[in-house]
Amino acid sequence: MAAGHDIHALKDGTIPAQRQMLVDTGIAIGLPRGTYGRLAARSGMASKHRIAVGGGVIDADYTSEIKVILRNHGDTNYEFMAGDRIAQVIVEKIQTHDAMEIDNLEDTARGT
Repeated sequence: MAAGHDIHALKDGTIPAQRQMLVDTGIAIGLPRGTYGRLAARSGMASKHRIAVGGGVIDADYTSEIKVILRNHGDTNYEFMAGDRIAQVIVEKIQTHDAMEIDNLEDTARGT
């Protein structure tokens, strides 16, 4: 019943303190038309180690390897091992409509 599907690191790695790293996963996915995959942080890594996920959109027509940008906001290096869960992907429905250029937008209460 989890919303996200676990994404695992392909190899061991170390993210230096206050730096980021692109982590290979060795997997690719095929998503249905009208959806996208949103990469999200794992709450335990975020709360205990200050690791965040950067980037995070996997379009339905992207079929290459998923790589995850991990950002270490902590003051110490963060080490992970091959097979560790490093992120999660949440598949979400979207509406894709053609964009149109217009001359004016309707006024809204928020716009004022």
